[in-house]
Amino acid sequence: MCGIVGVLGNHEAAPLLVEALKRLEYRGYDSAGIATVNSGALGRRRAVGKLVNLSDLLVHEPLAGKSGIGHTRWATHGAPNVVNAHPHRAGPVAVVHNGIIENFRELREELAATGIDFVTETDTETVALMTQRYVQEGLAPADAALKTLSRLEGAFALAFLFEGEDDLIVAARKGSPLAIGHGDGEMFVGSDAIALAPLTDRITYLEEGDSAVLTRTSLVIRDANGQLANRGIKKIEIDQTRVDKGGHKHFMAKEIAEQPTVLGEAIRNYLSSDGTAISLPGDALDFTKINRLTMVACGTAFYACLTAKYWFEQLANMPVEVDVASEFRYREPPVTEGTVALFVSQSGETADTLAALRYCEGKADKILSVVNVPESSIARESDIAFPILAGTEIGVASTKAFTCQLTVLLLLALEAAKQRGTLDDARFAELLKNLSALPGLVNIALDGEPQMAAAARKLAEARDILFLGRGVMYPLALEGALKLKEISYIHAEAYASGELKHGPIALIDKHVPVVVLAPRDSLFDKTVSNMQEVMARAGKVLLVSDRAGLDEGGDGTWLTLQMPSVDPVLSPILYAVPAQLLAYHTAIAKGTDVDQPRNLAKSVTVE
Repeated sequence: MCGIVGVLGNHEAAPLLVEALKRLEYRGYDSAGIATVNSGALGRRRAVGKLVNLSDLLVHEPLAGKSGIGHTRWATHGAPNVVNAHPHRAGPVAVVHNGIIENFRELREELAATGIDFVTETDTETVALMTQRYVQEGLAPADAALKTLSRLEGAFALAFLFEGEDDLIVAARKGSPLAIGHGDGEMFVGSDAIALAPLTDRITYLEEGDSAVLTRTSLVIRDANGQLANRGIKKIEIDQTRVDKGGHKHFMAKEIAEQPTVLGEAIRNYLSSDGTAISLPGDALDFTKINRLTMVACGTAFYACLTAKYWFEQLANMPVEVDVASEFRYREPPVTEGTVALFVSQSGETADTLAALRYCEGKADKILSVVNVPESSIARESDIAFPILAGTEIGVASTKAFTCQLTVLLLLALEAAKQRGTLDDARFAELLKNLSALPGLVNIALDGEPQMAAAARKLAEARDILFLGRGVMYPLALEGALKLKEISYIHAEAYASGELKHGPIALIDKHVPVVVLAPRDSLFDKTVSNMQEVMARAGKVLLVSDRAGLDEGGDGTWLTLQMPSVDPVLSPILYAVPAQLLAYHTAIAKGTDVDQPRNLAKSVTVE
């Protein structure tokens, strides 16, 4: 969500801050601002909307200084306007904040009782005002910030800048990620390594509860107990933080096109050199001792878990529960003996998923995670983290991360089946062979993009669209509907095909397209029956299937899209391609912002 950057540099900070914020645009935001210290004077500039508005403002109202902080805000408390935009300032202190201060009302009342007035509707202003009060009481700036931190409850990443202090930034994290960059006589702060990549390749990741006092030549970190902490410096690969579009119109288009490559890399990473065995990272994982697998995630990652439930249950005969993280953590379900908990998150920082993981600590026999960022909080707090190796994903609507999540989860399910003896050697070998060939099938599916774009232009005329699928294709239908509404703003819903007649069929008329994801598998005939029910009520069916499926069930349909034949177990990964491209080209036809859809954020670090 919100993006934070900070610079204690040897060059003008404003252009560096704006450039770093541009690299954080993918996180989602509705306003932006920076503050700098120049010859001791604290100044700031803020603007609503895209960063270009802030850049334009800085042309007319430049902001000098070699020390500064910057922010892209995704509104939580208070409307997205200039008054509520960050940095917030109270006298000599400016603050940028990602997260939610849960006790801000209590602190606000305490400050109001002393006659302090509030200007904004935000929780963050309370942080600035509290720090100002401690400075006025005689505390040094860094001490004032640290005392303020001790009063805060909730989830946050914070960076403080002070008037008269051009060699000081105070930073802290609790629930929201924050990294420190080390330069040559310079120091930097960023929400993630992507923001800092052009400035340095040496990064220190703050741990949960850490606070840090930075100067250009020093870094002092204290842990949640106030004790000095030694956090290592990691060297990041600059290539892994590239955010260019690679010749594509949108990041989403680039990331869809990258899927054959990243899927191939993920598969090779987990297979033996001869492709006949699965090799997992970390300590040996004994699936024979697992009585139940609990899978927890949000959004697209949740649909990846729903798909994996079919795989673990059908292939490995392993009982699986799947939960939305925000419900799981507050339902406080019993975690019985022999339960392993698995958490899936692209960023590895998803607030609800991280909270659910922490609920399972000490209860589950083992905590596993499937993540795209190896240095993320979820990865670090897991017993074993399984990287999906999708590379940096910038588009808010997840594409390559989803298919890589599916691939890694399938590999885990196959290994579980192998260990538990529920899959014979011949079928295991066949599935590994078919999986190795999957990137080639994805390439073939991508060749059908012109036909998908033509179908999407017709979908763009609808106000409501339904998606149907059976078995492993049901979660894929849910993902297809999510993608469509995320970026095209068309109302879309998904149902298990067999549930159509239990209510949703009432929505069917000639104005409601129904997208049916149905490879020619053992459930195909039943899906065709559901399609006939739709068409009998003047519904418009877009059937996505292979040649055999189209030959058998394509008569009378509104539109068809042909996919290559694939092993039914692998079909969700392959059929993610048309789900993504239909959403992408529908959004293009509607003229919406594909990479940064309204109201959404890439990394959801607040509840």
